[in-house]
Amino acid sequence: MNVSVDIGAGLVVRNPVLMASGTIGHGAEYAGLFDLSKIGGVVTKTITRHPRAGNPPPRTAETPSGMLNSIGLTNPGLEAFIEEKIPALEKLDTARIVSIAGTSSEEFAEMADTLCQRGGFDALEINISSPNMKDGGMLFGCREEASWEVTAAVKAVATVPVLVKLTPNVTDITAIATAVADGGADGIAMINTLLGMAINVESRRPILGNITGGLSGPAIKPVALALIWKVAQAVDIPIVGMGGLTTPRDAVEFLIAGATAIQVGTATFVNPTAGPDVLAGLVEWCEQHEIDDVRELIGSLQTS
Repeated sequence: MNVSVDIGAGLVVRNPVLMASGTIGHGAEYAGLFDLSKIGGVVTKTITRHPRAGNPPPRTAETPSGMLNSIGLTNPGLEAFIEEKIPALEKLDTARIVSIAGTSSEEFAEMADTLCQRGGFDALEINISSPNMKDGGMLFGCREEASWEVTAAVKAVATVPVLVKLTPNVTDITAIATAVADGGADGIAMINTLLGMAINVESRRPILGNITGGLSGPAIKPVALALIWKVAQAVDIPIVGMGGLTTPRDAVEFLIAGATAIQVGTATFVNPTAGPDVLAGLVEWCEQHEIDDVRELIGSLQTS
């Protein structure tokens, strides 16, 4: 059966299962756990222009059906990433997507330009949706004009497809999606984490050092499905869906809702081989339902 899909601007991945940013390091770290060539692609941990130490600990907290994290985009910075991480990344036999975050549209564009001149990867994921980056982060993804500006600035210099990652922490996500599509985005990645917090009732203090963090895991899947379905009605570019996806049936739901591909993230903390496991189950489900092309599922939700 055919499981290849186009996630934007002609970037065809061998199957619709990708590993999400922030949960698979910079890609190569997971090569010893499973054959990365079996999945559609990997998205690196978000890179910023300068190194970031991240937020104060504690940085994670378990929640019912999920987890909170306030890592704070810890990363070595652009120059070190190019020197130390890309050489290993470019050797991977799968689609390689580099996630970047900046503090201004100009910085986003400068980073994109520098990376594209270096090469060694297949696409950019523009993170305008991190809830843990005080100097910018989610603020770009909460305003239509800012979302458009960042997208347009990156597209002006990028030589690879550009996917823009959206936050669910907005009033109208379709307006933001339309803005980035108008800015030239080749695809949309959604959703990033929901803003949340946890409290130690004995000390009456927040459990996370950053007070709030991003909620991920199965608890947010219904939210992700609803927002993907809404955005799929509003834009004509591919959607790479994520948010609480842990099982093959989850993957089927995301595709039916309108996602062209999916990303597996938090599930890898419980099961490091969640990505290939989801893929194997997705293929099995399609075979059982006599579907010979996974694209038949995309956007096939029946509402009447």
